[in-house]
Order: sequence, then structure tokens, then C-alpha cells
Amino acid sequence: MDNNNKGTMYYLKKLIEGNGTLLALIGLAILVTTLAPSFFTPRNLTNLTRQTTIRGIIAVTMTMVILLAGIDLSVGSIVGLSAVTVTLLMQAGLGVWVSVILTILLCGVGIGLWNGFWIAKYDIHPFLITLGMMTIARGLAMVITDGSSVPVRNDLFGVIGGGYIPQVPSLIILGIALIGSIYAIIKANQKKKEFGTEVSKFDTIVNMVASTVGILFAAAVFGSYKGIPVPVAIFAVIIMIGVFILRNTKLGRAIYAIGGNEEASRLSGLNIFKVKMFVFTSNIVLASISGIILASRLNGANPNLGKMLELDVIASVAIGGTSFTGGYGRITGSIIGAFVIGILNNGMSLLGINTFYQYIVKGLIIIFAVWYDTVSSKE
Repeated sequence: MDNNNKGTMYYLKKLIEGNGTLLALIGLAILVTTLAPSFFTPRNLTNLTRQTTIRGIIAVTMTMVILLAGIDLSVGSIVGLSAVTVTLLMQAGLGVWVSVILTILLCGVGIGLWNGFWIAKYDIHPFLITLGMMTIARGLAMVITDGSSVPVRNDLFGVIGGGYIPQVPSLIILGIALIGSIYAIIKANQKKKEFGTEVSKFDTIVNMVASTVGILFAAAVFGSYKGIPVPVAIFAVIIMIGVFILRNTKLGRAIYAIGGNEEASRLSGLNIFKVKMFVFTSNIVLASISGIILASRLNGANPNLGKMLELDVIASVAIGGTSFTGGYGRITGSIIGAFVIGILNNGMSLLGINTFYQYIVKGLIIIFAVWYDTVSSKE
């Protein structure tokens, strides 16, 4: 009897330690639903998911930035600059896709390379470079719009941030995603065995159950409303690419290695310059894409869009368990963190809580997450 109890307690502890953020997300959703029953409706959950894509997309590469023991404070301003740029280009008569591509090249790749160059070439702390770019990008957005809003009406452009994939195709896509996720878990276990790493049956079962329940829940929500929102589909593709890079490529292993010990990585022959250039450029590119999606959803833009968004993104990564000292963290954790922030925002709005209090809560979350990371590192 004692052995059985001991076994139960062991697995319960392991479940909590390995999936604390996910359990916190579920607990928060239950709490908000209890306080505001309108939260748990297909329409609200769909809107919540669509709103979360803006911070979630950036959280994918912000995870990589923080894995390198870096930070990027400019993403919110890049969202605003990209939003006004794409709308101004369309107002000037350029087509939707030409405007989108030019915006990504100018505001994403261009500014990303600028940030990455100073950080990677001269080893200047990312905090300082991105703080400078935060003010530069916001200033540029103000200058090119003269501080005014820029409306845009285009049905094709509106699909990017406000469209839906029809219900039946959505369910087919989610069915394929379910099969693919289970296959990926099996393949990951096979790879571990090839390298002589022990495979935990408990972890495998938990991962399979979590994937299955999550996708079936998404099918129930999207299938009973309008289908998968287009920005959510874009978000999902970006997540898969990010997870693949970190788990299955030399670049991903280099990111973890450099974050864990940069000097040792340099001595072992890793090209730190290229890795940092890729990570910081990619982060700004995804911020630019988020800005385009936001402008599409709002049918326009203003230079103040994205203010304080960097707080949401950093909080998402912190909640997800990525270490601010570098070398440890997962994109999936950051995505769960993004949904935690999304539920907090949505729940507080439904309960009529002032936006100012939301900033206080997010700030406390970041402080607690960093404190927990520091204590865990010392232990």
C-alpha cells in the first residue's frame, strides 16, 4: 500500500514539475470561467486565440533571444512601425502582397540585421541596442504618419488578420495535426533510443494525452464557430518551424550551447556571429509579421500600436520557464505563457477590471518568474 502511495506521489510530483505552466493555464481558465461564464464560449475562445497570435508569434523567436541570455525591447515598436508601413504602402497604390513583402523586408529584415549586427559584431548588450531601436522605430512611425491613424479597406488584406478557414477544412487540418503530433512524439522517442537516452513512458503518455486533448478541444471550439482563424493558422506554422529548429537542427543546438556558455561555444568552433544575427533578425521579422496581422485585423493602423507589447511577450516567455540566464527553455512553454497572458487580459476585460491593473499583474508575473528562475538556478 505504501509503495503504491509512494508511486502515485512520485508521478503526481513529476506531472506538476514537468507541466506546471500548462496546469496553471487550465486552472486560470477554470477560475475565469467561474467568475465570467461568457469566457467559455466558442466565440470568445476563438477571439482570445486570434488575439494571442500577436504576442505568441513574437514569443517563438523571443524564446531564442532569451535562450542566448539576451532581450529585445524593440518588438512592440516594430509592430507599430510595420502596421503603419504596410497600410501607407497600400494607400500609395501598391498591391497587398507587394506591400506585405516590402514591409517585412524594410521593417523586419532591415531593422533585424541592424540590431543583430551591433549585438553580434561588437558584443553590445542587447538591452541597450534594442532599447535604442524601440525609441527609433516608434519615432519613425510617428514621423511617417504625422502621428495620425492610417485606415485601409481591402478585402484581401483583411483576410490575413480577420479571415477564417472554413469549418470542414479546419477539422481536416486538425485531424492531420493530431496524427502528426503523435507521430512526432514517437519519432522523438526513437531518436532518444538511438542516442542511448532513456525514454520515460510516463512523459510519453502525458505528451500524447496533452496533444490529443488540446487538438480535440481546438476542433470543438473552431468547429462550432467559424473555423480556424487565418492568423491562428499562420501562428501554428511559425510554432512548428521554431520548434523544429530548436529540436532538430545544428542551429538549435548552437543556440542552447551559446546561451549555456558562450566562451566554451566560441572555443569549440561555433559561429556565434551567425547564430546571433539569425536569432535577432528573425525576432524582428516575426514582430513585423505580427504588425501586419494586427493592421489587417483592425483595417488600419496608428503609430501607437504595439505599445507595451514587449512586456506581454517577455512575460509569456518568463511564464513558459525559459531561463533569463540562457541555455534552458522551450518554445511550447512560451506559447502556453502567451495564452496565460491572453486569458488574464481577456478575463480582466470581461470582469470590467481597468487596463492599468493588467500592467501591474503582468509586471508582478515577470518579477516572480525571474525570481523563481534565479532560485532554481542556484539550487
